[in-house]
Amino acid sequence: MKEKLTAKLLASLQITGQEYEVHDTTVGGLFVRVTAAGAKSYVVTWARGRKKTLGRIGILTLEQARAEATQYLAEARTLGEPLAVTQGRKGATLPSLREFIDDIYMPWFKTHHKGHEKTLHTLDHNFEAIMPQRLDAITGRDLDQIRTGWMQSGNKPSTVNRKMGSISGVFSRAVEWEYIDAHPMDRLKALKVDSMGLVRYLDAEETKRLREALDARQDEARVERESANKWRADRGKELMPSLLQVPFTDHLKPMVLVSLNTGMRRGELFDLKWSAVNFHTKTITAAGATTKTSDTRHIPMNRETLRVLEDWKKLAGKSRYVFPSQEGGRLEDVKSAWLRLLERAEIEGFRWHDMRHDFASRLVMAGVPLNTVRDLLGHADIKMTLRYAHLAPGTKAAAVELI
Repeated sequence: MKEKLTAKLLASLQITGQEYEVHDTTVGGLFVRVTAAGAKSYVVTWARGRKKTLGRIGILTLEQARAEATQYLAEARTLGEPLAVTQGRKGATLPSLREFIDDIYMPWFKTHHKGHEKTLHTLDHNFEAIMPQRLDAITGRDLDQIRTGWMQSGNKPSTVNRKMGSISGVFSRAVEWEYIDAHPMDRLKALKVDSMGLVRYLDAEETKRLREALDARQDEARVERESANKWRADRGKELMPSLLQVPFTDHLKPMVLVSLNTGMRRGELFDLKWSAVNFHTKTITAAGATTKTSDTRHIPMNRETLRVLEDWKKLAGKSRYVFPSQEGGRLEDVKSAWLRLLERAEIEGFRWHDMRHDFASRLVMAGVPLNTVRDLLGHADIKMTLRYAHLAPGTKAAAVELI
C-alpha cells in the first residue's frame, strides 16, 4: 500500500504474521518493510528487482531514510546504479551486531525456534569482541581469530562448531534480510569432527554401582528421617511422615530409572506430565512441543518403568508434572543431586545425557535394529543413530566372514 510515511504511521505499524510493505508517497522508491517476525526496516528500490535495505526503524530516522533514499535514486538516474552498490558504500546507520541480535534477530528466533535462551547465552558469552562492530565491518578473519582462541583454550572441535553455528545463523538472516551483502563465514569451513564419536555408556559394574548408590542414598534418607522423628517425639513435636515403607524417598531414583529405561532427554523428563503417561497402553507420550525435533513420539514402558511410575504416582502429590519441583511446578535442575550420586557410585565422565546413550547402546547390543532405536530416541536423521552401529553384536565380524 502507499501512504505518506510519518512518525505516527511508523509507530502504528502492526505485526500481522505476514510480511508487508508501506510505500512512501513523498519519496518515490522508499518504502518500509515489516517482516512476519516484526522487523521494521527502510528499503529503497530504484529499478525492477533492484532494492537495498537502508536501516532499521529506530536506528535510522525517517528524515535520514528519505535523505539516503534520495541519494540512491539520484545516483541510479545518473550512473545507472547507486554508488552504495558499485563501490560497496554502506549507510552509517547500519546496526551493530549487538543491536541486530537484540532488536531484530532474537525476536524472530524466539518465534521460530526452541531453546532461544541457550542460543542467546551462547551469543552473549562468546562473541563480546565483535558485538560493538557494525554488521558489515565483521569479517571472516575476525571470526576465525575468535575460533582459534577457543581451540587454544581447550574447546573441542564439536563445541567450537556448535558455537560458530549460533553466530552463523545470525549472519544468514542478516544476508536474507538484506542488511549485508555477503556472509562473513562463507569461506570459513567447519572443523572436522569424528561423526561417530565416543559413546559413553555404563558397563555392567558401573550399572551395578549406580543402582547400589541410589539405594544407599535412600537408606540414608530413611535413617535421617527416623532420627529426626525421634528428636521430635522426645520434645513433643509433630512427626514427619516415615520413609521406611515407601519405595522412593524423593524424585532422584525414579527419574534416573525412567531415564535409563526410556532414553528420554532431560528436558522431556522435566516437561513430562501425568496426562502423557498411559498406564493402560503402557506408553509415555513425549509431545512435540517438548521434544528437540518438534515431533511427538510414543515411548513404550518396560516392566521396570511401569512399576516405578505406578509407585511414584502414589507419592508424587497433586502436581500435573510427573517430577515436580518442591513448589509443584516444573523441575529445573537436578545437577547437585546427580553429581553427588555419581561421586558415591565412583563413576567418572558420565553426564545425565549419557543415560540416553546408555539406553541406545544396550538396545543395539541386544540386537535391536538401528531404525527401531532411532524411533525410540526420536532422532530426525538415521545418521545420529549410526554412532551406535559398532555395538551391534557380530555385525562386522559376520560381514568379513562372507569373503
